[in-house]
Amino acid sequence: MKNFKLFLLLNLAFIFSINAQESIVKNVPFTNIGPTIMSGRIVDFDVNPNNPIEFYAAYASGGLWYTNNNGTSFTPVADNAPTQNMGDIAVDWNSGTIWIGTGESNSSRSSYSGIGILKSTDKGKTWTNVGLENSQHIGRIVINPNNPDDVTVAAVGNLYTSSSERGIYKTTDGGKTWKNVLFINNGTGAIDLSVSPTNPNVMFAAMWERERKAWDFDGDGENSGIYKSTDGGHTWTNMTPEGSGFPTGTGVGRIGVSVFNDNVVYALLDNQFRRPPGKTRTSQGLQKDDFKTMSNADFLSLDNKSLNGYLRNNRFPRKYTAESVKASVKDGKVKPSDLALYLENANAALFNSPVIGAEVYKSTNGGKTWKKTHDDYLDGVYSSYGYYFGVIAVNPSNESKVYILGVPLLKSDDGGKTFSRIGKENVHSDHQAIWLNPKKEGHIINGNDGGVNITYDDGENWTKNNSTSVGQFYYINVDNQKPYNVYGGLQDNGVWFGPSTYRASKSWEGGGRYPYRRIGGGDGMQVQIDSRNNNIVYSGSQFGFYSRQNLETGERISINPKHELGDSPYRYNWQTPILLSPHNQDILYMGSNKLLRSLDQGETFEVISDDLTTGGKKGNVPYGTLTAISESPFKFGMIYTGSDDGYINLTTNGGGSWTRVSDNLPQGLWVSRVIASQHKKERVYATLNGYRNDDFKVYAYVSEDMGKTWKSITNGISDAPVNVIKEDTKDENILYLGTDNGVYASFDRGNNWHEFSNGLTKAAVHDLVVHPEANDLVVGTHGRSIYKANISDLQKYSTIGTKAITVFKPSPVQMPRFRGRSFEPSATISFYSSAKATQGINILSEGGALLNSIKVKADKGFNYAKYDLTISSGGRKDLMKENSKLNIPKAQNGKYYLPKGTYTIEIGSQKTILEIK
Repeated sequence: MKNFKLFLLLNLAFIFSINAQESIVKNVPFTNIGPTIMSGRIVDFDVNPNNPIEFYAAYASGGLWYTNNNGTSFTPVADNAPTQNMGDIAVDWNSGTIWIGTGESNSSRSSYSGIGILKSTDKGKTWTNVGLENSQHIGRIVINPNNPDDVTVAAVGNLYTSSSERGIYKTTDGGKTWKNVLFINNGTGAIDLSVSPTNPNVMFAAMWERERKAWDFDGDGENSGIYKSTDGGHTWTNMTPEGSGFPTGTGVGRIGVSVFNDNVVYALLDNQFRRPPGKTRTSQGLQKDDFKTMSNADFLSLDNKSLNGYLRNNRFPRKYTAESVKASVKDGKVKPSDLALYLENANAALFNSPVIGAEVYKSTNGGKTWKKTHDDYLDGVYSSYGYYFGVIAVNPSNESKVYILGVPLLKSDDGGKTFSRIGKENVHSDHQAIWLNPKKEGHIINGNDGGVNITYDDGENWTKNNSTSVGQFYYINVDNQKPYNVYGGLQDNGVWFGPSTYRASKSWEGGGRYPYRRIGGGDGMQVQIDSRNNNIVYSGSQFGFYSRQNLETGERISINPKHELGDSPYRYNWQTPILLSPHNQDILYMGSNKLLRSLDQGETFEVISDDLTTGGKKGNVPYGTLTAISESPFKFGMIYTGSDDGYINLTTNGGGSWTRVSDNLPQGLWVSRVIASQHKKERVYATLNGYRNDDFKVYAYVSEDMGKTWKSITNGISDAPVNVIKEDTKDENILYLGTDNGVYASFDRGNNWHEFSNGLTKAAVHDLVVHPEANDLVVGTHGRSIYKANISDLQKYSTIGTKAITVFKPSPVQMPRFRGRSFEPSATISFYSSAKATQGINILSEGGALLNSIKVKADKGFNYAKYDLTISSGGRKDLMKENSKLNIPKAQNGKYYLPKGTYTIEIGSQKTILEIK
């Protein structure tokens, strides 16, 4: 069965490769427009032990990058790989062989799955999948220093469903065959693996039992623990049984391990057992739980000052005061317990749970017994989000120097008894990877959600090494300035905006201001820009915390609508949808589990629906929430909503009544987009996403009758969850679609799709925007920042018909004054060919003289030829004969260039105009 799965995978990959090669849009050129400065999440480093300024950096969803100048610059080495989703890397520096464990091991909302183990024997020029295709998420890879074909892998396994391909795997033949040498059960994977630097036969593995659903995450279990091998990973023994000194039972969460030598081992535990009574974090004043059993009489006797303190400290709306709430309790409209219920939501339940949290344990006898290194709680390391961190490292030359990675980066100089923070103002707060120089104490390379930082003085001072375009965007948008700006929200890096004309350069350091500008913090989410005034921007962070700000004046108001006291709290999605009405830019829609509407730019809100979801589920992740909002440009108040539990609802009267229109679609999937057509009132598009069910099939639909019936439109799209679909602004037949693995275009309203690939990598595409005036397709990726491509030619597809060649008019070219000296001018000649063939391109004068001729190998579809604007010596003579006033001197590089004027581009019998200014 395993061989059949591999056969099927390889054949599907071959078929998809053929489809990509036959795509008529494969040559459309995309340009990356950054940003770079905020970077993205690092998962691992591999450093040349003999030359520490040379290393590889792996990004969670941004691919693999190489530097040989200490991070001053990086070069991508896996752009040609079938995925950009990294879990861990290992490099054999003697041969240059690189191993990638694909699929991030952090069990986060945006931890993308992988496709197994990739291997390159030519430093990244080519990649081969060598197995474990169904492991999805890889924690660690270790190469035996004495035998580079001996490799051990820690596989975490599926994120959302049970799976058997998890645990510790070994190959002794360079990846030709694998053996599962440590397997616990279908819910327990291997999250970490550490080898003794003095004996490669001694290994410690951390096993992690966890269960994630869209509505709940149980990040601990009785099968979590530490295992040891003394034969190079062939056999394993549980080193954390009852009585070992290491915690056991259902509260044992994620574990990180670091081996100093055969005897000394450190472990970082996410201890999810609850703290004993009286050991929770100290707090003052009234607490939420105080109200749960409080009687009316006791409530009414509370001191008003204390009650007001509780209301303000917990951000109750200003309308709720001690006097007004007591009046409501007297009238029977509100119960004291409602003051606790008001604050309770799924995310708060996770974040505020009084768990023990981070703990460090040490063994000095090879793991036989363990002892906690510190007396006090390590509060603030990662609160209740230990599943997102878990890395510990001991200095290879100093047993007492230990580092643990969490929300801060912590260092201990006394073997874990005490810790101090060593992050600085230019270091991101969420830490994921670390390398410690065994030959120079204090030299550290740190990887975090904000990229790469390097220190040589043990954290006193850091450099920030972010030149890679690896931003993890959730959402993007554009304004109507000329040139337009691009806005977007990023994973753990806030909201930024910058010019669409951006090109990566360090020249900004001389001027002191980066072209992109940060306008919000947290996990950046959706952005809306007032089309009447581009300075008015709505943006925000996770779980519905938004704001309206004026970028010119700095004025800002917070937007986070609250339910009425006595009602159930609103449920806000991680990426809460917002939308400015296309009919009136004062009207802002916002989705919780209900649809909220503001008529005054977010100052106040009203509820215009009942619950538009299945009602939610009990858990510690908000679920049963709205994920998409779209209002038809044809009618005010004709609104579609989509939810994370699969519902699509429609109102045609501004929320007066609602109809569910998704009953005929696959059920229980995440509605990633619902788009009311801008070309036809009755038309609507919807995409569903099965990622949170480990379902990687394609779900995309169109309805021509406002959702009464639906048609699947997925032909030509490779299997991957779909995140976004958008219409072209000019041609109703053209659509664009983004998945976790690429971008596609359709010219027949979704009946057939063609994949873009020129300039793009296999990074997850979260959002697409078609700029209506610039005619650009802007692509927001979750791992490689933002791309754009001009689609003016694509929008002329309907004019092609049966012609063999269609030549598109290029934009006018501004000829530089000092051409041929330090700048080589050029123009792009674009054309559509009905067949693959070699085409001759002629450049003609107004009088018909042949000035230059070039040949290009054209593919079927859209083609782009670069013309350097030169003319032959014969063409120069003919041109000067036509115009005796012309003088065309030889440029400094020995070439002749077209003078200002109008020329003809001829391909076959088709012609167009080229204008030189």
